[in-house]
Amino acid sequence: MTDAEPTYEEARDELVQIVAKLEAGGTTLEDSLAMWQRGEELAALCERYLEGARERLDAASQQDAPSQQNSQSE
Repeated sequence: MTDAEPTYEEARDELVQIVAKLEAGGTTLEDSLAMWQRGEELAALCERYLEGARERLDAASQQDAPSQQNSQSE
Protein backbone atom coordinates (compact mmCIF):
# COMPACT_ATOMS: atom_id res chain seq x y z
CA MET A 1 0.00 0.00 0.00
CA THR A 2 1.16 3.52 -0.69
CA ASP A 3 1.47 6.39 1.76
CA ALA A 4 -1.82 7.82 0.46
CA GLU A 5 -4.78 7.51 2.79
CA PRO A 6 -7.02 4.60 1.77
CA THR A 7 -10.57 5.22 0.62
CA TYR A 8 -13.41 4.35 2.97
CA GLU A 9 -14.00 1.08 1.13
CA GLU A 10 -10.31 0.12 1.23
CA ALA A 11 -10.07 0.90 4.94
CA ARG A 12 -13.26 -1.04 5.69
CA ASP A 13 -12.11 -4.06 3.69
CA GLU A 14 -8.72 -4.10 5.40
CA LEU A 15 -10.42 -3.80 8.78
CA VAL A 16 -12.67 -6.77 7.97
CA GLN A 17 -9.60 -8.83 7.03
CA ILE A 18 -7.84 -7.90 10.27
CA VAL A 19 -10.88 -8.85 12.35
CA ALA A 20 -11.10 -12.20 10.57
CA LYS A 21 -7.41 -12.92 11.22
CA LEU A 22 -7.70 -11.96 14.88
CA GLU A 23 -10.83 -14.09 15.31
CA ALA A 24 -9.14 -17.06 13.64
CA GLY A 25 -6.26 -16.88 16.11
CA GLY A 26 -2.95 -18.60 15.57
CA THR A 27 -0.87 -15.42 15.51
CA THR A 28 1.77 -14.36 17.95
CA LEU A 29 0.97 -11.85 20.64
CA GLU A 30 3.17 -9.26 18.93
CA ASP A 31 1.44 -9.79 15.56
CA SER A 32 -1.98 -9.67 17.22
CA LEU A 33 -1.14 -6.39 18.93
CA ALA A 34 0.13 -4.90 15.66
CA MET A 35 -3.04 -5.99 13.86
CA TRP A 36 -5.20 -4.63 16.67
CA GLN A 37 -3.40 -1.28 16.50
CA ARG A 38 -3.84 -1.11 12.72
CA GLY A 39 -7.49 -2.04 13.16
CA GLU A 40 -7.98 0.83 15.60
CA GLU A 41 -6.41 3.23 13.10
CA LEU A 42 -8.66 1.95 10.31
CA ALA A 43 -11.77 2.13 12.50
CA ALA A 44 -10.97 5.76 13.36
CA LEU A 45 -10.44 6.55 9.67
CA CYS A 46 -13.76 4.94 8.74
CA GLU A 47 -15.47 6.91 11.50
CA ARG A 48 -14.04 10.16 10.09
CA TYR A 49 -15.29 9.28 6.61
CA LEU A 50 -18.76 8.49 7.96
CA GLU A 51 -18.84 11.66 10.06
CA GLY A 52 -17.92 13.70 6.98
CA ALA A 53 -20.64 12.01 4.96
CA ARG A 54 -23.17 12.70 7.73
CA GLU A 55 -22.19 16.38 7.78
CA ARG A 56 -22.57 16.63 4.01
CA LEU A 57 -26.02 15.01 4.15
CA ASP A 58 -27.10 17.33 6.95
CA ALA A 59 -25.89 20.35 5.00
CA ALA A 60 -27.71 19.20 1.87
CA SER A 61 -30.89 18.59 3.87
CA GLN A 62 -30.73 22.07 5.37
CA GLN A 63 -30.28 23.63 1.92
CA ASP A 64 -33.27 21.69 0.58
CA ALA A 65 -35.52 22.47 3.55
CA PRO A 66 -36.25 26.15 2.68
CA SER A 67 -37.01 25.34 -0.96
CA GLN A 68 -39.33 22.50 0.08
CA GLN A 69 -41.18 24.79 2.51
CA ASN A 70 -41.60 27.44 -0.19
CA SER A 71 -43.03 24.94 -2.67
CA GLN A 72 -45.43 23.54 -0.06
CA SER A 73 -46.77 26.98 0.88
CA GLU A 74 -47.50 27.92 -2.72
